[in-house]
Amino acid sequence: TDDSVMSHNTQLSEVVALLLNTAQLELVLKDMFKSLLERKEEKWNSCQKETGERLLELADVFSGTKPLARVDKNDNLQAWFREIAKQTSDIDYNDHTLAGRKIAQLIQAIEEVQEFHQLESNWQIRQFLTDTRSYLHQMIRTINVKEEVLIQIQIIGDLSYAWYIVDNYTKFMQNLIKKDPGLVKKLRATFLKLGSALDLPLVRIGEAGTEDFRSVSECYSKALVSYVRKVLQIIPQSMFSLLEEIVKVLTHDMVEVPTRLDKDKLKDYAQLTERYKVAKLTHAISVFTDGMLMMKSTLVGVIKIDPKKLLEDGIRKELVTRVAAAFHNALVFNQKGVSNDLPQVLLRLSSRTDGFRRSFEYIQDYLNIFGLKMWQEEVMRIINYNVEQECNTFLRQKVFDWQSLYQSQHIPIPRFPPIDESQTFIGRLARQLLNITNPTFTLYVDPVKTWYDMKTSEEVLNSSIFGKIVDALEPFGLQGLDRLYCFMIVTELQRFTKASTKLILSDKAAMVQLQTAMRTLHPHSNKVENPAKFYPPLITKFAKFSALLAPYILRVGQIQILRQQISLTLHSLAKFESKQLVTAVETLNNALVANVTSHYTLDHVTPTESLYEITPYLGACGLTQPLLQVYSTFKDIPLLPLLLFLHLHGHVTKLQYNTQCDLLVPTRRAPDPLDPVVFNVGLSTILRQFPSEYLVEFQELCAQYISSYSVAGTTPSTPIVFLKQFSDCSNSSVLLTRDCVPHNVLNAHVPK
Repeated sequence: TDDSVMSHNTQLSEVVALLLNTAQLELVLKDMFKSLLERKEEKWNSCQKETGERLLELADVFSGTKPLARVDKNDNLQAWFREIAKQTSDIDYNDHTLAGRKIAQLIQAIEEVQEFHQLESNWQIRQFLTDTRSYLHQMIRTINVKEEVLIQIQIIGDLSYAWYIVDNYTKFMQNLIKKDPGLVKKLRATFLKLGSALDLPLVRIGEAGTEDFRSVSECYSKALVSYVRKVLQIIPQSMFSLLEEIVKVLTHDMVEVPTRLDKDKLKDYAQLTERYKVAKLTHAISVFTDGMLMMKSTLVGVIKIDPKKLLEDGIRKELVTRVAAAFHNALVFNQKGVSNDLPQVLLRLSSRTDGFRRSFEYIQDYLNIFGLKMWQEEVMRIINYNVEQECNTFLRQKVFDWQSLYQSQHIPIPRFPPIDESQTFIGRLARQLLNITNPTFTLYVDPVKTWYDMKTSEEVLNSSIFGKIVDALEPFGLQGLDRLYCFMIVTELQRFTKASTKLILSDKAAMVQLQTAMRTLHPHSNKVENPAKFYPPLITKFAKFSALLAPYILRVGQIQILRQQISLTLHSLAKFESKQLVTAVETLNNALVANVTSHYTLDHVTPTESLYEITPYLGACGLTQPLLQVYSTFKDIPLLPLLLFLHLHGHVTKLQYNTQCDLLVPTRRAPDPLDPVVFNVGLSTILRQFPSEYLVEFQELCAQYISSYSVAGTTPSTPIVFLKQFSDCSNSSVLLTRDCVPHNVLNAHVPK
């Protein structure tokens, strides 16, 4: 323990060094002993054969048939050497005890015959006898190589007692690796030594004969592999520390070389000092890579560790940690009022992410990894995970980390405490866009895709902001925003449905008035005789309902316009980056739509699997149509079209047509101004979630209102323009309005 170490005035670093050296010695010794055990019988047979051959050669020398300098014929020695050769070949390998004694007797006999017969005088015979004794000694050593010795080494080197205290030395191990990456080779031996902690429990479980052997071994092995990853994570951390310096040099110090360059300026763009610094840092990173790869594939318990996979996982883990922290720390906005600091925040973040991306592309060859592929995969995983966590706030059944498709045990995505009502950075970004484009004080002009301040007419935001989001968060960031906005729209639709149902059903008097008004207006092709006396009181009566429903309609319309801009940005980006993919996806989508359409006419089979598979590609390529999307189906709400019609005309009086911009704008003295385009889109989206008859009836009510006033001689221009824009937004047929509204009225008021 640490107390015993300190009592002996020993530094912890010395203990770690001793542990590493001892583990390396044990590993080398075990490997050598295992090699001897594997080659034991082969080595024995080889030595036995060599010994027999030399003894027979000596017998031939003393037979006189094989002339040798100064050696006389001796029949006794000839017979004796042949007998010894026979005894050597008869030694049984399987009987180790008897074989050892027999070999010892043969060695002693050879030494005695060499001494008594004065065979040392001839150096050739002496050499033969020395080699023979050497082979016999090797046979004794070989036969004494037993597996019991390996077991004793294992017992002596058992490190199971250090299972709980070894983590105290992790910091020292990491410091040693940081100084000398080649030390990973010794760490491999230490990790194998720690594997001895598995032996004792597994032996007992094996003796008990239970079925838990594999599960327990996997449990201990995973714990050990987790510790291995923890210790070796210092290598990716050190690499990223160097990588940050490379990012700094590449983004701030070095100037990018232009495509065409005058030779006079070549020296200015050489930037030798900066390039030397980058090369030096890159070499340091490659040294860490070599150190990691020196750790060969190792079986830790029942799990095999591949050093290359371990290095890649470590790099991914460090990348995820740093990028997630950069996203979290950068996407923090001014909470006091509405301050449009979004472009500056995105610009700073895009500069940082661009540095990460460029540096990864630069060093990927030195690390032998696919850097850009790794970057895209991990950024996508970070974005999707944070979107998933943000969407949990809209779900009853939450998606936990162990259920997430994007969270990983070995490469975890960090979670940060929320700063405001949003759980993650993607939620803060989504709500900041909603705050900036609030339809109560901004006006959206669709032809230029820009939001303007209602009071000052100054530009607040334009569509270029979505390109900046792509630069900062990659296209995955826009896709994540789009998915989060879908959840927000569904939530707002549910709130609207709940509120409108409660308003209609709770007030019986209002319900009776709506039913009476509907009977008066039915059929909608008829004209109201005195519209100036019929409509205004009815609209005023339900004005309080309008005030309660307006926030939901505006919120839905606002998010829909943002989704539309996201789709346009993704589509233009996809067409520029991968035109063939966009064309293929678009063609496949058209084919599937045609097939689904034919299902209702020709009774064809609908390929539902293909519809699910193509959906992610449609979203990534921006081929979705948010304004025509059905987010959820709701129960019928009686008289909803009439209620929305009254709500609409309660606000139409606060609008006026601007001929210069060809759009409706709030009047200057409107008490509660709102964005008519946002209101139009929200109204269209809400009606699309209900049966199609609701949308038709709503348009018929609007057309009846216009026709009635036209017959009375006071044609309202604002409702006509609104109805035309509503038809375009909802993709409903303009013929509907032309059938219900006289042509001369349309031609006079609807702009061409």
